[in-house]
Amino acid sequence: MYTEVTVLYFAKSAELTGLKSEDISLPSSLTSLQLWEELEKRHPRLSVLREQVVLAVRQEYVTLGDQLVDLRLGDEIAIIPPLSGG
Repeated sequence: MYTEVTVLYFAKSAELTGLKSEDISLPSSLTSLQLWEELEKRHPRLSVLREQVVLAVRQEYVTLGDQLVDLRLGDEIAIIPPLSGG
């Protein structure tokens, strides 16, 4: 089963995708790593962030891995790349 969600892109992820946000359909239950892989399929340039990116689903941080993510209609998924600074 698939559900419609909004993906928000910040900083480097927005630069790589050329988008600030988009509405997409994703499987309603998947691991955080599978979620990232779905986003990489849509935007292959995101792959450079894989080792450092943090996802937030419903404003809760999710690390990439085997953690199960249950998506609901209208959920927001934020892509938060590492912040550069100095």
